[in-house]
Amino acid sequence: MPLALLLMHDPLAGTLLLLALLWLSAKAGGELAVRLKLPAVTGELAAGLALAALHRAWPVVPDVAASPAAELLGGLGVVVLMFAVGLESTVPQMLKVGAASLRVALIGVAVPMAAGLAGAWLLLSAGAPFVLDLFIGACLCATSIGISAQVLREKGAAGSLEGRIIVGAAVVDDVLGLLVLVAVSGLVGAASGGALGPHLVRTFGLALAFLAAALTLGRLATPRLFRLATRFRGEQLLLPFSLGFAFLLAWLGNLAGLASIVGAYAAGLILEPAHIEDLERRERHTLEELVHPLVSVLAPLFFVLMGAKVDPAALFRPATLGFAAVLASLGVAGKYVAGFGAGKDVRAAVVGWGMVPRGEVGLIFVAAGAQLQLNGVPLLSPDVQAGIIGALLLTTVAGPVGLGWVLRREGHPSASPEANH
Repeated sequence: MPLALLLMHDPLAGTLLLLALLWLSAKAGGELAVRLKLPAVTGELAAGLALAALHRAWPVVPDVAASPAAELLGGLGVVVLMFAVGLESTVPQMLKVGAASLRVALIGVAVPMAAGLAGAWLLLSAGAPFVLDLFIGACLCATSIGISAQVLREKGAAGSLEGRIIVGAAVVDDVLGLLVLVAVSGLVGAASGGALGPHLVRTFGLALAFLAAALTLGRLATPRLFRLATRFRGEQLLLPFSLGFAFLLAWLGNLAGLASIVGAYAAGLILEPAHIEDLERRERHTLEELVHPLVSVLAPLFFVLMGAKVDPAALFRPATLGFAAVLASLGVAGKYVAGFGAGKDVRAAVVGWGMVPRGEVGLIFVAAGAQLQLNGVPLLSPDVQAGIIGALLLTTVAGPVGLGWVLRREGHPSASPEANH
């Protein structure tokens, strides 16, 4: 059979072209963003937006947003990403983040959420459901520590008092943000079903029960699972066992009525270095080193897909841009205020700007919201979804710019050995 005819009958051919387009555009967009001194995630989102615009102009360009293959790989990307985020912290570390980090995290969730809720209530039409306002507020309570951590490393401030407070607060912020997302999702389900109180209590109770079980029973089971893995004679066991563990908890989380990302995050959180040190010595690689390439390959697909789902015409409408600008301003102000919760002898401006970027965490919230329906109608209309993503993009850019500026203006932050103030 001629090669051209074989390719025409190959069911994978179209998917292969689509994936090539996704990965190449993600890397091109990320590179452009880095050269402009912006986080790579902004370029990956812009690449998805450009692909969506190209498809509308020339239908011969594949429709990324409607591709099941892109949806599958993007979904895997966000699960692996949340597993990697969980690996960056452990339960004991969470318990030791100190009062300063806890105060910053609590203020950094409550104030932006309240500001976003008020802004959405004022800006959206009078007929907009209250749960939509609440969801928009929830999107503003997220924090992406990866972006701020990179700026702190570049400025030599990662080990400073402010740097440790930011990282500790972001760890708590992740858990609180996921609980907020669970609660809002429960409210949407309750609003559709009618029984608000019992439905919300059940959903939130399941979330707390799942996290409690994962952080207690999961921590007890994890060492035994990986001791069993050390008895296997095959090679390259650490990554498959770890991913299997993460995907199992993601499935169990989904079974409990939660988003899969909650289970994936919990898996990373309870998988402590002591549990896997034998396998790491045997394979001469840490788990983070093995997971990082997967995140680098799959996570950009999620961000390109998120960008492709935004209607370019909706995003660039004056009303949508105004909505995004107001939400971004409220989001920046809310996180900046959180810096003042760090206490005395701490540079509040550094902590506040360090908490501003939403990045991938905020986009994960939007992706979860895109799956929600209220009385059979999608909770997020194209205009609202475009406005939220626009606001998240603005805060993602404003965070590192503001943090870099305040570090240059104030010099190196304090390097006190303690963060408990």
